Amino acid sequence: MKLELTRKQFRRLLDMVYIGNWILNSTRGEDRIPDYDEVESLLFAKAKEEGMGVLAEVYEGEVIPSRAFAEGGIHEAIMDYEDNVFFDILAEDLARRDMDDVPIDDSNYAELASRIDAYIAEFEEHGTDNLMVDSDIM
Repeated sequence: MKLELTRKQFRRLLDMVYIGNWILNSTRGEDRIPDYDEVESLLFAKAKEEGMGVLAEVYEGEVIPSRAFAEGGIHEAIMDYEDNVFFDILAEDLARRDMDDVPIDDSNYAELASRIDAYIAEFEEHGTDNLMVDSDIM
């Protein structure tokens, strides 16, 4: 297979591969999915070949993203994504809870969406500052 990319496109591809592998493998510990690590290693090795050596390093015989790459802002993008997903999931979970976890269909979808929007607005204004947990549970 042959794929032709500009230098800028290849650099963006490295970002996407890193982010994808981070999502798939970062929480798996020793149970990583090696196929994704292999693709990441292959592409970062290619980066070294193409004069982007600062983006890759060798660790225990494997080419991996360099510390400079990992600390160069990519984790800020991942954290932004995680923050957004966290609040979206939390808003939907709370809205469904408020509706007693009834199945959602055409008859109650608007109510669910309205409740989600209200929670999202609250989170945008106050984050989690106003969330409380019943102290009797703890």
